[in-house]
Amino acid sequence: MTEQITHAALAARLLRDAATFFRTIAEQNPALMDAMSENAAIYDEVADLVATNPAGVVEA
Repeated sequence: MTEQITHAALAARLLRDAATFFRTIAEQNPALMDAMSENAAIYDEVADLVATNPAGVVEA
């Protein structure tokens, strides 16, 4: 039987993969380090939100 994964779990995994990508870009290009590191942190934060509270609401 294949493993079932929820849409939220898949989204969290993709967001974490994107964060890893941004960190890799930051390591390879010091001129982009600050921006890419910030992007990575945001993607990790959203991944945590999706994983822990997929139906949560963003407060404006």
